[in-house]
Amino acid sequence: MIAKTARGFAAAALTILPLLAATPAHARADVLTLSEGIQRLPLAAESREGYERTKFKHWVDADKDSCNTRAEVLEAESRVPVTVESGCKITAGEWYSYYDGVTLTAPGGLDIDHMVPLAEAWDSGASQWSAARREAYANDLGAERSLVAVTAKTNRSKSDQDPSTWLPPLADARCTYAADWVSTKLRWGLTVDQPEVAALTELADTCGQQPIEYEPAPAA
Repeated sequence: MIAKTARGFAAAALTILPLLAATPAHARADVLTLSEGIQRLPLAAESREGYERTKFKHWVDADKDSCNTRAEVLEAESRVPVTVESGCKITAGEWYSYYDGVTLTAPGGLDIDHMVPLAEAWDSGASQWSAARREAYANDLGAERSLVAVTAKTNRSKSDQDPSTWLPPLADARCTYAADWVSTKLRWGLTVDQPEVAALTELADTCGQQPIEYEPAPAA
């Protein structure tokens, strides 16, 4: 399993921390404000034509350690050492769902949310990717913002919506959420449409100098 990082603590504090995942020596993280990040996102119309969730193979065991992506995120984001049973089945821990400020100790109440939903990624450029790149996106453990453990209730409320139609119910989480959304789109070279950028810009107006940091995703 991946080493436990400060992900859970970052969510609890609703702060943005530097990326902790290992990256190639030549990789360079860009650090900028939320407003600057929004300005870097290319504007384009969206199309869901041809989308199928199965085109994004997810929850794989990429490093062949018997723990799939869901288990890796649960282990990384737990505030306490997780209880693991045979087959890398995680049965207990402590997770803070930053969307709604709820703490859980049983993983059954958690979903692993793709910060930018798979359907939204498809609409925003992933339709042109190779199957390998879509799989890499759906299992992105290289950036703490890409995948997040949250209550199933909030994840299913969010579904495939962008910030123009859905934001975390906890108001104090929204600046963090906007930064996470923008950094994920920048990391993967995804576009935004007009309602989305308008919603993000409105959030940025209330978020002061909210920082974001991202590294471009590796080629796949």
